[in-house]
Parts: sequence; C-alpha cells; structure tokens
Amino acid sequence: MNKIGTYEFIAEPFHCDFSGRMFFGHLGNQMLNAADFHSTDRGFGMKYLMTINRSWVLSRLAIEMEEMPTQYERFTIETWVESAMRFFTSRNFCVSDGNGRVYGYGRSIWAMIDTVTRQPTDIYSIDNGAINNWIVTDKPCPIEKGGRVKMSENVELVKTIEVNYNDIDINGHVNSVKYIEHVLDLWDIDWYREHHLKRFEIAYVAEAHQSDLLNFYLEQTAENEYCVRLVKAEILTGNQVEVCRCKLLFTQ
Repeated sequence: MNKIGTYEFIAEPFHCDFSGRMFFGHLGNQMLNAADFHSTDRGFGMKYLMTINRSWVLSRLAIEMEEMPTQYERFTIETWVESAMRFFTSRNFCVSDGNGRVYGYGRSIWAMIDTVTRQPTDIYSIDNGAINNWIVTDKPCPIEKGGRVKMSENVELVKTIEVNYNDIDINGHVNSVKYIEHVLDLWDIDWYREHHLKRFEIAYVAEAHQSDLLNFYLEQTAENEYCVRLVKAEILTGNQVEVCRCKLLFTQ
C-alpha cells in the first residue's frame, strides 16, 4: 500500500458559497475525511481506536489556497504523515484537480487521547509504533507551518454564541471545523465579494462543550491579516477558558 493516500471528492453545490466556490470549512472537513480514510486503511484510524478508548484530536491546522474548487468540480486530496513523536504526529495535504493543477496545501498536527481520561496517550503504543512505517519525508509541502498566534490585550469582543447540538462531534466536544465556520462568519458576504481567504491557521487549546458560551475576540494585525481568539464561558461555573486562536490572511 502506498504511503501517500489519494482520495477524490466532488464540490457539491450545497457545500459551495454564493460565488460557486467551495466553502473553506467544507474543504477542511474533506481534508479531515482524507486523514481518516488514510489512517483507517493503514490500521491506526478512528474505527479501530474507538474500540480501545483512543481517539485522534486535531491540535493545529493551517490551510493555504491559491483558489478553491468550484461546484460540481471533482478534486483530489493527497495526504501523508510527515513525522511522528510520542504524543504528536504531523500530517500534510495537497489539494489538486488530479491532473497536476494544485489548488493549495494543508499542514496539521494531531494528538492521540484516551477517551476516558481525555489525556494524551502514547502514539507508539498502537501496533508497536506501526505509524513509523508510513512516514514520508521526501514529499514537499511548500507552505509555512502554523505558528504561535500573537494577540495584544486590546482586542474587541465582536460576537458571542452558545454551543449547540450541531456543533458537537463524536468525541463529545465542538467539532474542529465548526470553529472555522464560526470564525469565518465574523465577516459578511460583502466582504467575501471583495476578498479571497488565502490562508487560515487555527491552534486548539481546550475543548468546548454543549451549552458553553463562545466569545470571539478580533484584532487586525496587518493589512488584510486578522487574528481571532475564542474564549469559552462555562455557564455553570462562569470560568473563562481560551479554546483556540486563529490567524486569517485575505487577498483582494
């Protein structure tokens, strides 16, 4: 079996925005699907991990796109494991039309957790570290890795939402892609008529759950560059906990 997984998808119309281009969040979701297909086929995917109280959780994701697939267009996502350590593994993505035309790339960092204790667990404990058999070091991913998202204390609270049923995934917390969708909703359609989202980075810090309130703090850090901090307010305790930080780069 090839170390690099290649999967074909279609940009379905209801996964595309007003311009006929695929929603950024849906593209992210298909990247995560490709990651699951790849890991499942090779024996360390969610289907197996759930039987031993283990799960993959996304720690960081960076997606950089020159253009997006359009409605009804078939596109290909290649994915491969770039490196693995005891508690984290890095996985890359390439999005193309399957014929040499590349739309963009993605980089991600994953941790494996114990679903009972919710604590990180040893990746090498799965099948005697078999993930090392699938590492690819000679395939380039020519975008920068996600870095630390720096924000000042002078940030504006721009939105508050409550976590609801449709935000929650199989791990019992807010789905990774839902954060992306909620952040992108901070700008309206008129903004997206004039701007292309070139790069999106997100670093996950803590989990959010049903009925938590998510506060969105926004700061412009450069021309067409914005950072967003999400903080959850636990309804029962009132505790304020940072959940994730994002950086967005737009072009016109």
